[in-house]
Amino acid sequence: MADPYRAFPGLVFDRPADGVLRITMDAPGLNAVSPAVHRELADVWLSVDRDPSVRVALLRGAGRAFSAGGSFELLGEMVSDYATRTRIMREARDLVFNVINCSKPIVSAIHGPAVGAGLCAGLLADVSVVGRSAKIIDGHTRLGVAAGDHAALAWPLLCGMAKAKYYLLTCEALTGEEAERIGLVSLCVDDADVHGKALEVAVGLAGGAQSAIRWTKHTLNHWYRSQSAILDASLAYEMYGFGGPDAAEGLASHAEKRAPSFDGPTSE
Repeated sequence: MADPYRAFPGLVFDRPADGVLRITMDAPGLNAVSPAVHRELADVWLSVDRDPSVRVALLRGAGRAFSAGGSFELLGEMVSDYATRTRIMREARDLVFNVINCSKPIVSAIHGPAVGAGLCAGLLADVSVVGRSAKIIDGHTRLGVAAGDHAALAWPLLCGMAKAKYYLLTCEALTGEEAERIGLVSLCVDDADVHGKALEVAVGLAGGAQSAIRWTKHTLNHWYRSQSAILDASLAYEMYGFGGPDAAEGLASHAEKRAPSFDGPTSE
C-alpha cells in the first residue's frame, strides 16, 4: 500500500507509539510556513482522518520553535498577488475545518515561538500542551491585516471576549503560563516536559474507547461549526487587507526589523 504521507514532503512523520502518528514541522526560519507547507498543513488532516492505522495525531515543531508563522516568501506573494491571496484564503479555511472535522483526536506540543498557521493548528487541536516559556503571538494587526484564520473564531470561545480582544488587537505575546491561565490552551508544563507530556496524552487517547472519544470531539466542535460565518468574515477582511498599503508596510517593517508606520486609508 502506498504511503499516504508521501504527499506532504514539507512535514516529517513518525510513529512513536501504537496508533499515534507524530507530525513535525521542520523548516528553516524557526519552522516558518512556506507556500507549499501552508497547503500541506491544511490537507494532511484529511489523510489522518482516512488512515485506519492512526488513532491519534500529535503535532509539534522541531528545534527551538513550534512555528514562526508564514515565511517572507508566502507573505510577499500574498501582498503582491491576488491569485495567491485567493488560494491562501481557501487553504486557511480548509486548515481550520480539516482540523475540526478530522475524526481522530489531535494533540499539539507547543514550545518556543508559536505564530500563524502553525499556531492555528496548535490551538484548534483537541488537547494543546504548551511549555511555560512558549511565546504565543497572533500578529495579524502588527502586520497590518485583520486577525483572520482561526483567531476570531476560536479565541473568544477559548479565553473569553475581553482577553481575545486584548491579545488580537495588541499582538502582545503570551507565555505558556499565561495562555493556560486564561484558558487558551489545555495544559502548561515545564519546557523540557512538553513533548513527553503531549506524547503521554496521545498514548492515553489512543488506548481509549475510540468511538466515544471521536463522537465527543465531533459534538464539541459544533461550537466552532455553528459560528463558521465568523471565520469566513475574518478571512475575507484579512485577505482584503493583504491587498492594501498597511500590509505592505507591515511586511517591510518585519523584514527591516523596525516599527511599522501605518498611514493607510480607513473607512472613516
